[in-house]
Amino acid sequence: MTQTVNFKGGPVSVDGAFVQVGATAPDFTLVAKDLSEVTLADFAGKKKVLNIFPSVDTGVCAASVRAFNERAAGLENTAVLCISADLPFAQARFCGAEGLENVTTLSTFRTPGFRKDYGVDLVSGPLAGLNTRAVLVLDEDNKVLYGELVAEITEEPDYDAALTAVK
Repeated sequence: MTQTVNFKGGPVSVDGAFVQVGATAPDFTLVAKDLSEVTLADFAGKKKVLNIFPSVDTGVCAASVRAFNERAAGLENTAVLCISADLPFAQARFCGAEGLENVTTLSTFRTPGFRKDYGVDLVSGPLAGLNTRAVLVLDEDNKVLYGELVAEITEEPDYDAALTAVK
């Protein structure tokens, strides 16, 4: 299945079916900042906010990580996972330089199948091969409570709607 979002006002294609509210999120194996492999099961028993984006080296992506870090400080029993194709070294450098401690960065660099499994695989345009911007909120059993496939990649997600779904 292919969907369309925009990048700087122009349409780009996203491959895969975006995970829908009410569905169970697919399992994943991603890479943590210490290069270990992390699965969705590693966050069992917690609510999860999946902040999915192209690269922490862009202004909007960096802003989303900062915003979720700030807002996550008050969330109980919730893991905020910031997922991009960046190498774990870049993710760790960014969070270290910014003093961000309330989010967990995870990389898709070893497992590009994540993009298709979650319906966030950019397959056209200048960012092809990266994640598009999306947010998912999962309950403790990985049921999707909220999902936003952001229509314009250069815009931030709806933080309030996502965080309302956590509560």
